[in-house]
Amino acid sequence: MIFAHLPALEVVVPLVAAPLTVLVRRSSVAWAVATAACTFSFIAALLLTAEVAAHGPISYHIGSWAPPWGIEYRVDTLSAFVLVLVSGMAAVVAPYAWRSVAAELPRDQVYLFYTMFCLSVAGLLGMTITGDAFNLFVFMEISSLSSYVLIALGRDRRAQYASYQCLVLGTIGATFYVIGLGMLYLATGTLNIADLAQRLQHVENLRPVLAGLAFITVGISLKLALYPLHLWLPNAYTYAPSAVTAFLAATGTKVSVYVLLRFYFSVFGFRLVAETLPMPEILLVLSILAIVSASLVALFQTDLKRLFAYSSVAQIGYITLGMSMASRDGLTAAVVHLFNHGITKGALFLLLGGVALRSGRAGLDRVRGLGRSMPLTSVGILIAGLSLIGVPGTAGFVSKWYLALAAIEAGRWWLAALVVATSLIAVAYVWRFVEAAYLSEPDARTPAPGESPLAMLVPAWALVAATVYFGFDTSYTVAAARAAAALLLGGAP
Repeated sequence: MIFAHLPALEVVVPLVAAPLTVLVRRSSVAWAVATAACTFSFIAALLLTAEVAAHGPISYHIGSWAPPWGIEYRVDTLSAFVLVLVSGMAAVVAPYAWRSVAAELPRDQVYLFYTMFCLSVAGLLGMTITGDAFNLFVFMEISSLSSYVLIALGRDRRAQYASYQCLVLGTIGATFYVIGLGMLYLATGTLNIADLAQRLQHVENLRPVLAGLAFITVGISLKLALYPLHLWLPNAYTYAPSAVTAFLAATGTKVSVYVLLRFYFSVFGFRLVAETLPMPEILLVLSILAIVSASLVALFQTDLKRLFAYSSVAQIGYITLGMSMASRDGLTAAVVHLFNHGITKGALFLLLGGVALRSGRAGLDRVRGLGRSMPLTSVGILIAGLSLIGVPGTAGFVSKWYLALAAIEAGRWWLAALVVATSLIAVAYVWRFVEAAYLSEPDARTPAPGESPLAMLVPAWALVAATVYFGFDTSYTVAAARAAAALLLGGAP
């Protein structure tokens, strides 16, 4: 009986866990509740993935009200893939938080951290699984508001400014999304995503539809930190608690990319998007600007969290670059990089959390000689850095390989060359860590830090291992991304 309700339980369990953590109040019990809820959601996501692979998409009707009248939860190849990423990251970050959060937050705030964490997880999972466009907005707000609180919990006072910045820009993004959705509702009379896609094909007056498309594009672009709407991201990632940075970097922007993919290909159809508005060209230009400018800015950062935050802006550019080509290989690259960058950046920020714990902060001046004092942490950061570069044998290589193939297939050799050239900029900023950690002498005035606690090191290395594993075995990631690309292209009118 429980298996029939897995789509609902995927979201309900972490949602119910949130108030439970408030009721128990004790940090150890709150941690156990949050970890159990996230683990359940991960197992449920794996079961849903297997069910979709065996029997096709799942349509779950909330309250037995059939869509489009009732809210539908829908799981297909693409949504199942993103569910695995979000719930899997939550299941890894929750155990890590036991030691990390206790060191960074006052004791009386720890249980509240787990409350907000469960709400953020539930919101992101709900955005991924819902088949109703307004319900998506509700979950977007649940995830966003809880994330703002999580960012503000950072021990640096600048975390509050970063949270306020996210609040203002996130609210603008959500408002734009709702305005666009309202225009689509006026044109079609429905909010169900599948029904919306069908009715849009028969709308004669396209002006409100195109206005809705523009508003939704800007709103979601703010959420996914598409250049130049990325201004909130560097501060948020730099000053948030380490566990929060890792989780948001691995999942938050990725779910927003998923939402944009859904609207462009499943709702509007990319033919409408491409023929009536120059969106492919706009995405192409913004992606190139993101990749080049954010990578160059990363070169000059002295704080490693901030450095890799700007790297995230560049990596989002690679994802939207694949989207802009709207080909099988381009979308495969976009979807697989959504996953691969999630686990890579999650590993990096979890490891940097260990550096901050032992050294006070993750500045380049604090990692001098780190290769000797924290060897496991240093090697993990190096491997994840190689994945960002796209070195063969890492998950990042797989994404960039398909991106280059898509560019060559489209006859854009210069774009394939750009992907390779910009990877060299990543070599430069990863080398800054290598130089400090392995080729510099530690500060004699500062005692050598010890290795990260096992409670933090094991979850981080689980993601490092995944980064290497998915660099060799692509049977899951590429197969799922190809199926998702076929689904998205097949959904175009």
